Amino acid sequence: MCGITGWIDWSRDLTQDGNSLERMTETLSLRGPDASGTWLSPSCALGHRRLSVIDPVNGAQPMIRHSGDSTYVIVYNGELYNALELRKELEHRGRTFSTTCDTEVLLVSFMEWGKSCIERFNGIFAFAIWNTEEQELFLARDRLGVKPLFYSAEDGLFLFGSEPKAILAHPAMKAEVGAEGLAEVFVMGPARTPGQGVYKGLTELLPGWCMTVSRGGIRRTQYWKLESLPHAETIDETADRVRELLRDTTERQLVSDVPVCTLLSGGLDSSALTTLAVRYYEQTGQGSVHTYSVDYRDNDKHFQAHAFQPNSDAPWIERMTTHLETIHHPVQFDTPELVAALRDATLARDLPGMADVDASLLLFCREIKKGATVAISGEAADEIFGGYPWFHREEALNADIFPWSLASAMRAELLNPEVADWIKPLDYIGDRYAAAIAEVPHLDGESPQVRKMRQMSYLNITRFMPTLLDRKDRMSMAAGLEVRVPFCDHRLVQYVWNIPWEIKAAGDREKGILRKALKGVLPDDVLTRKKSPYPKTHNPNYLAAVKGLVLDVLNDPSSPILPLINATKVRELAESDSAKSNIPWFGQLMSGPQLFAYLYQVNVWLKEYGVSVK
Repeated sequence: MCGITGWIDWSRDLTQDGNSLERMTETLSLRGPDASGTWLSPSCALGHRRLSVIDPVNGAQPMIRHSGDSTYVIVYNGELYNALELRKELEHRGRTFSTTCDTEVLLVSFMEWGKSCIERFNGIFAFAIWNTEEQELFLARDRLGVKPLFYSAEDGLFLFGSEPKAILAHPAMKAEVGAEGLAEVFVMGPARTPGQGVYKGLTELLPGWCMTVSRGGIRRTQYWKLESLPHAETIDETADRVRELLRDTTERQLVSDVPVCTLLSGGLDSSALTTLAVRYYEQTGQGSVHTYSVDYRDNDKHFQAHAFQPNSDAPWIERMTTHLETIHHPVQFDTPELVAALRDATLARDLPGMADVDASLLLFCREIKKGATVAISGEAADEIFGGYPWFHREEALNADIFPWSLASAMRAELLNPEVADWIKPLDYIGDRYAAAIAEVPHLDGESPQVRKMRQMSYLNITRFMPTLLDRKDRMSMAAGLEVRVPFCDHRLVQYVWNIPWEIKAAGDREKGILRKALKGVLPDDVLTRKKSPYPKTHNPNYLAAVKGLVLDVLNDPSSPILPLINATKVRELAESDSAKSNIPWFGQLMSGPQLFAYLYQVNVWLKEYGVSVK
């Protein structure tokens, strides 16, 4: 994976702006630690940082190809998992190649098929291609939004980048937020409304969309979306199809010229991917698979099962590593490391994020990077197959609000009353929920229950899943690690989207159809293990540490968060027993300790980025 950035300005000669382009590109150095490249023309500037995965010697970017009177220049972040098939088809059509990297396949595909080339891609990507003859920039993002792409278009200036930090490095862009940005942080966060960049003037290109920037303006086009269709297959046929799709996408994503590993928790999703990886390595003679797991010091002493985290991973990890004979690397962190990493995790996101859930992943990825460059992860299975508790609880299904944000009223009470009157947090999240529900593509004749479950699936795929994909992308890329997510293959997502709920929940279990598809692939005890989320620390020292951080913020009159919050309420909360609560205020993992860590991250963000509230 890589980092991309650049801009267009029709009013000046950008060949004189090399220093600005270098600054923008350098902000993405952690995403691409292996190489850096820039390209300047009078109207377009492009920058790239490279993490070498395929053809490390010849895949430098920006990559330039010529055809007739046209010159095409690309900056690209991602992987094409059908690059070999595309290359063969292009060669059959007379195209030639000078590298074996997928960047050249993508660029030549554009030269051959134009903008419609994206409909042929199976992969995760964000890219920009400049056509010198047409004097236009074409940008696109993958269907599920695994790879990020932000942009700003103001007063004839168009800026873009893999992360906000690249755009903020341009002298014309300011770190400012208004009412919407504050509402995103204080009531939606760490999720974001699709397309919302939080900073004023910043937008994220939506998943499945592309855009063209030319002297005539900006044109945005949606090239993919979930399509609701009748499902005709039997439950056995459905299980067979799911198994085959998962096998195919996993094997495609194991292709690499650098070491690949898997992230293993001993749960259904990661165990399935690891098993498929082991089988593929055995078939292709590639040796043993390396696996990595994460845990926390003294978690064995402090872990207490509850509805949102019913069991510990450790015995299940041992079960699978022994069963598969992988080369396993257990990674463990202590409280001081987690607390110290909260700041780095904020800087990686350019926003406050999922507190120690982010910080631990960042630390985890740094450790993995010491032995691998590419990792396979089970992200997105719960959103696609219906694994979360809120798929199965009537109060969540009937809440008329995002089911992972049921504590919005409590969060609103933590705001300065004047700020709350300005941003209207409960109205804001209510409007965002209503807008999401209005997008759901229903089939004619659906029963109320079927409509409800389709809505829940849509909310999870388009609103909750992007939060976890953002987390995975930013934390892994901040460590120079590429993480691939087979469950985000668009073919699998589209197919499972139309599986009726009674089949998805086969056997009256969460992700029932996935369990049925994996019968004979996984050991029976692993196959029936109850879902448990990404592990977090249960050490009371962590709660004490983050409470201390927040109290330090409250006691410092220069803290930029103070004008925005009700400091008295926050202090009361820190001193109450509810601080120890396991009931999440966001998702499954963010409960009492994570609330204080999140507020600390908000203060770090405001301070480090010099954010102005206007």
